[in-house]
Amino acid sequence: MSRRPAFAAESVVVAEVRPSPNHGERKDGRRPDMILLHYTGMPDTSEALERLCTPASEVSAHYLVAEDGRIVQMVQESRRAWHAGVASWAGETDINSCSIGIEIANPGHDYGYADFPKRQIAAVTALCRGIATRHAIAPPRVLAHSDVAPSRKQDPGEKFPWRTLYDSGVGHWVPPARIGKGGGAVLGLGDRSEAVAALQEALNQYGYGLTVSGTYDSATQDVVTAFQRHFRQERIDGIADESTRATLRELLAQRGRVKSIAARAREFGRLAS
Repeated sequence: MSRRPAFAAESVVVAEVRPSPNHGERKDGRRPDMILLHYTGMPDTSEALERLCTPASEVSAHYLVAEDGRIVQMVQESRRAWHAGVASWAGETDINSCSIGIEIANPGHDYGYADFPKRQIAAVTALCRGIATRHAIAPPRVLAHSDVAPSRKQDPGEKFPWRTLYDSGVGHWVPPARIGKGGGAVLGLGDRSEAVAALQEALNQYGYGLTVSGTYDSATQDVVTAFQRHFRQERIDGIADESTRATLRELLAQRGRVKSIAARAREFGRLAS
């Protein structure tokens, strides 16, 4: 029996190509415009790799980054890997078709959630920089699994150093507002008000999928928790205090400024051509 031919690695930082059979066509020929970061959530990295390459598991990712920084590619970037599951972002529900999935070896919350080693994060950063360059992925489209599936997932979790990636040009981040600064209303489960509706609308604007009902329901709590895991890691409680809301406002403002600069650059290029 002939062995399945390996494809060529798509990044110079890849140490090994181990093809997974778990992939398909991207819907409507969609090009990837998102990077989605996961943790493996298993005690053993080799077992996680085996699972991602086993047909019966029906899961995969494009890359796995081990604790020592070693990178394995399993699915070509042009293909639709099976890593996101039921998820949504900015109105899109087929996240697998628009994303490149990176599994980061870490036991996760169920098996003694560990700090991410510096060598591993350096490898993740280098890998993401290359992917973002190849596919012109905007910084706000570098996301956590918990961002797109807040009611189901926690990964890569509150220990993941998003600021470190941002300082190297990967992802979107702002310094979180200090907890306790500015006072303001604290919104939590069961609250009903225009302030809750405004919070839900702001989270929707950023990309999280929420119904704007004015009621702080369990779905809103899950989204706020996911937001805190990514952007306000000092306290993860699902309560929208002023620190959480101020951080969200600054992210939206910064994203708006970036879009404005990009639009002016495109217009300048059009006029100059």
